[in-house]
Order: sequence, then C-alpha cells, then structure tokens
Amino acid sequence: MIVGCCEIEIYIYEAYSLKDKRMVIKSALEKMRNRFNISISEVGDNDLWNKAYISFCTVSNEQKKVNKTIQECLKFLEMNDRIEIINSVINYY
Repeated sequence: MIVGCCEIEIYIYEAYSLKDKRMVIKSALEKMRNRFNISISEVGDNDLWNKAYISFCTVSNEQKKVNKTIQECLKFLEMNDRIEIINSVINYY
C-alpha cells in the first residue's frame, strides 16, 4: 500500500477577508474531494485572509496511480485563477 501526501502553500487573490478566504478554499476543497476521491483539509495559516496551507492524501496499491492523482490535483489547483501555488511538498509512505 502506498500513501501519497502533498502539502501546498497557496496565495488567494480574491480574498479581502476571512469570509472571502473560506469561500474560495471551501469551494476548491469540495471540488477536489469529489473529483479525485482524496482526503483534503486546510491545515495552516487559518488567521491570514490571503494565504493558506492545504494538505491532501491519496492511497493506492501502485506508486504510479498515487503519482498520477497527486499531479492531477496540483494541475487542477493551478488552473484555478483565484489561487496561486507558492510551494508544494510531496511525501510517500
């Protein structure tokens, strides 16, 4: 069994308050959770209105499947024009 985890630091362009941030983050997380069947959550910088840390994990029997899912998730976030990925770290267990 292979577990792939990815931690992402993101900048949110259209957030001018914590309420705006929650709206953007919640929308992106729900779409990713439904589309890719991953476990995903905001894990840091909860008090900043224009920056967030999110983390997601996926599990499979094959390393190739885990890599593909992680790369598709990153590509999905890059296509979101309200979010910019600042940094990402991928770990395998």
